[in-house]
Amino acid sequence: MPKLLGIDIPNNKHINVSLTYLYGIGPATADKICAMAGIDPMLKAGDLTDANITAILQILQEHYMVEGDLRRQIAQNIRRLTAINCYRGIRHKRNLPVRGQRTKTNARTRKGTKKTVGAIRDRSERKQANTNAAAKQA
Repeated sequence: MPKLLGIDIPNNKHINVSLTYLYGIGPATADKICAMAGIDPMLKAGDLTDANITAILQILQEHYMVEGDLRRQIAQNIRRLTAINCYRGIRHKRNLPVRGQRTKTNARTRKGTKKTVGAIRDRSERKQANTNAAAKQA
C-alpha cells in the first residue's frame, strides 16, 4: 500500500479513487491532482512508481491543505465562532444544526435520540413511573 501523508491508500483501486481516502480531497480534486501530476487516473494505486508518488506529494504540499492541517484549521474556525458568541458559534455549542435547517422535526443526527418530555399516557407505565419516583425520594 502506498503511503501519502501518513495515510495508507488502497492498492487495488484506481488512483483517482484512492486519493479520496485523504481528508480534504474529493473526486474532482483527485482528478485535478492526477492531471497536474501527469498520471492516468485509471492507473491502480499499487502500480504507482516512486516518481509518481513524489509528484503527487509535491502537488499536495504546494497546492492543497489536507489531513491534519485542514482538521486543525476547521477546529480553530469553530473555536473562534464559539469564542465570539456569534449565532453559528452558539449553535455549535448547543449541538444544533448550524446552517439554518429546521429542528422541530428531523435534525436527529445533531440532536441525538429522542427524549420524551411530558405526560405518560399509558396507566400502567404512569403507575410504574410514580412508584419509581417515590422510591427515589425515600
